[in-house]
Formats: sequence, structure tokens, C-alpha cells
Amino acid sequence: MVRIDTEREVPRQAFDPALLDPLLRDLFGDPAGSSRERGQGSGVVIDATGLVLTNAHVVERVDQVEVTLADGRQLDGTVVGADPVTDLAVVRIEAPRGLNAAPLGDSEALEVGDWAIALGSPYGLERTVTLGIVSSLHRNINSLGFADKRLDLIQTDAAINPGNSGGPLINAAGEVIGINTLVRSGPGAGLGFAIPINLARGVADQLRTGADVVHPYLGLQLVPLTARRARDNNRDPEAVLQLPERDGALVQRVLQGSPAESAGLRRGDLVVAAADQPVTNPAALLQRVEASRVGEALPLKVVRGNRELQLSIRPAALPRAS
Repeated sequence: MVRIDTEREVPRQAFDPALLDPLLRDLFGDPAGSSRERGQGSGVVIDATGLVLTNAHVVERVDQVEVTLADGRQLDGTVVGADPVTDLAVVRIEAPRGLNAAPLGDSEALEVGDWAIALGSPYGLERTVTLGIVSSLHRNINSLGFADKRLDLIQTDAAINPGNSGGPLINAAGEVIGINTLVRSGPGAGLGFAIPINLARGVADQLRTGADVVHPYLGLQLVPLTARRARDNNRDPEAVLQLPERDGALVQRVLQGSPAESAGLRRGDLVVAAADQPVTNPAALLQRVEASRVGEALPLKVVRGNRELQLSIRPAALPRAS
């Protein structure tokens, strides 16, 4: 486990010079310009040549990175690549002699109730260890209010706090099984979430080359539909649309110029299968899309009115946020 300290330049909001008293200018200086903002997180060495895995939000838009090793040595770091969609990033340091990579485990082998140990630097308290269990698996991040991410998370009751982000979640054998990324505050506090190491390993392999991580997308806005919800809608005499009384991912909007529009999908269509696997909600469809390849045909089974249609769609690369 390592500690990561960052700095970035943040523009200060300028005041209207006509409203700034000369005395205040003398006291506080010219408000125009910029200030330095400091941040902090954690990381884990995944390669003895000097590669550190952390969260993308820890190193987002920073211009200075300092990595503190477990033995106290402080080294400058460079952000090799980051993927905001999975909230993962790779930082490179000049590997000192004797640097060891953490052993990586298999997150697919996890079971609810397994021991989970979180390492990190919460609130700047280095080498903090907290103990808990795996509380749940495959917790979809969209259910936590993050619509711009694609992650199924490990949920744990091991204490995760600000500063733990990017640090390792390990099992009883000392193997890294996840990368700590979120903590639930307010109601339901005490719940932490980590990115499964199997996903993180694959993303890191792409980021370490300096390449962007490509995510397939269809161009759909979806809402979950259940048979019960559809029946309630269909009984309403003021309903503007009769819905198929089945579970699935209901198309709320088709983005213009998207692969979904080219494939002929429409508002009100219900996607019930993708790649010959059942789709009972939008998260299930997203999993199938994420497992697909850009440009290769992905078969969809769609219910439109009283008809079942077989459509073929070719995912495109998810546009990067500007």
C-alpha cells in the first residue's frame, strides 16, 4: 500500500475590479490568478518496475503527484493513464531497489462473508488497517447514484473513509481482491465499496501502455420495467403507452446518430435478451454491452407491442467526456 499526495492549480474566481476596495486589495492581494489545491489518496504497487494502481478521481486533473512508500520513501509520480468510466488510474514511479508488487487475488472467487481488510491513509493517517467482511457482491454502481460509471462493486463493512480511495482491499491470505473507491455517508453510513481486482487488472493492463480504455455503447437511455409495473401502467386509462408485461430494460430514449438508432430501436421497446442471455433490467444489458466488442454484431431480443423482434446492433466506442 502507498500514500498518494497530489497538487493541482485551480483558477480563483476574479472579482469585478470596480467592486474591490483598494484597501482590501492591499490586504488580500489581487484575487485574480490561481491557487494550489492539495488532495490525498492511496494506491497499491502492482508491478515491481514502478506501476501503482489507484482511483482516477484521486489523480484527476492534477499536475503533481507524490507517492510515499510503506517504508517512508517519497517519490515523484507520473499519471500514465486514467479511465473515468471505471474510476481507475495507473501512476508510474521510478522504481527503487527492493520494490515489491502486491499479490493479486481472484475477485470472482469471493463469497459473501469472506474476510475483507482495507488498507489506506484515511484523513492522512498512513498505514491504517480496518477489518470487515464481504457484505455483497456485484453491487451495481448506478444504484448508488453514479450514472456515468460502469462498475459492479464489492460491498464491505470494513471502514473506508476519505483518503482510502485507491488503496487495496485484501483477503485473509493477503491478496488484493479490490481497489477501495467509495464510502456511503449519511443514512446507511458504514458501507464501503471496492472495484473487483479482476476488472482493475484488465483496465490497468490497457492503461499502462498509455492507451485509452475503450467501452462499447449503444446510445440508449433505459429504465427498469417489471411485469407488475407494466400491468399497473396498462390499467391506467390515461396511460400514453401500453407496455409489455414482462421484466426487462425499457427504452426511454434513443440517442440521435447512435448505434441504437441505426439498429432501429425505438422509444417504448423492451429489451429482454442480449447475446442470448436474459435481460431483466438495464444493469444486465449494460453487462452484456460491456462484454461485447466495438463494431461486432450484438444480437438483441426486443418486445415491441405484441411482437418479439430479433435485432442486431453494432456497439460503438463510448465517446469520451470533454
